[in-house]
Amino acid sequence: MLTADVSIPADNAITDLASIGPGERVRLVEVEAGRNVQGRLLALGLIKGTEISMITNEGCGPLLIGLGRSRITIGRGMAEKILVR
Repeated sequence: MLTADVSIPADNAITDLASIGPGERVRLVEVEAGRNVQGRLLALGLIKGTEISMITNEGCGPLLIGLGRSRITIGRGMAEKILVR
């Protein structure tokens, strides 16, 4: 269920997680990274099809994302390797 302060991007374009603004919800499409990064993201629960809500993205530095009831901080470099729709 969506709340008033959360929006889903209108288009179905694929972009990286670092490009998503606060309040937006997206689904993980793919991770374009090596096995170490993929393993770390898998351990955090970030798998294909997972819904992610962006909590904080200030344009530089780490991002704070929501994953279910959890809040996770991800570095910008890692977020740029996560493709979402």
